[in-house]
Amino acid sequence: MKKIVLLTLFVASSIIGQAQDEYTLADSSKLTISGTSTVSDWDVVANSVAANLKYDGVAPKQINLEVEVADIMSERGASMDKKMHDALKKEQYPKVTFMLTEVKNKSTLVGSLAIAGVEKTVEIPVKMEANSEGLKISGKKKIVLKNYNIEPPSAMFGQIIVGDEVTVNFDLVFSKN
Repeated sequence: MKKIVLLTLFVASSIIGQAQDEYTLADSSKLTISGTSTVSDWDVVANSVAANLKYDGVAPKQINLEVEVADIMSERGASMDKKMHDALKKEQYPKVTFMLTEVKNKSTLVGSLAIAGVEKTVEIPVKMEANSEGLKISGKKKIVLKNYNIEPPSAMFGQIIVGDEVTVNFDLVFSKN
């Protein structure tokens, strides 16, 4: 009888110890992409980002993030947006996705990043801050466009060419469900 009680307590504590709370992305979250061109630097904003997260109080255990390509917009107007959406193959691949596979040292997220139909494993250095309302994850990741089979957009008959490297900057705020 004593063994059954101890076994029951062990199983119960294991389940409780592995409890994970679920979080969703708050409206205050921000994701921008910065780059260069032969004329000037530029920034675009991802206006439609959705994500959910499972967190055990120490580190994220699951993150699924989606960015709607059609809602990545610039301040420079429809022409730049169309070129960017075409480069990202919006019609074929309407979303950019990230799925967490591992957390290293509480400061690096490892996961699968899919852009324009190409999926790669990436390591993203981050800063994580937990508070009573949720979890904030911020950082930046440089991405080489050609690694995702993306041809850097150009304009003015090739006089303006986007640089092959962009930086994704993010401040993601997750609120407990």
